[in-house]
Amino acid sequence: MKEWTHQDIKNLVKDKKTAVIYFYTPLCGTCQVGGRMLEVVSELLPEIPFGKADLNYMSELAKELSIESVPCLLLAKDGEWVEKIYALHSVPYLLDKIKTTIY
Repeated sequence: MKEWTHQDIKNLVKDKKTAVIYFYTPLCGTCQVGGRMLEVVSELLPEIPFGKADLNYMSELAKELSIESVPCLLLAKDGEWVEKIYALHSVPYLLDKIKTTIY
């Protein structure tokens, strides 16, 4: 997954794109596990852009999007935030959740 900037995320909304964004912090162990699971999911869904962002550098965006904790997965469809997921569970769970929400 590519690291996205605040501007990349703003452009996603402005351009009405569909994507998955993973918010994490580097010292969070759960975030590390979630990141590995999302790497697998992103390989299984190559048609959907996946990005990640270190929440330590996005405090204003965290407030704007009401992100309460990490890891946090945001799903955007046509530039609209349609789902916010905090409990990542498993690869099959994430795959199903993303497919049913975005498609």
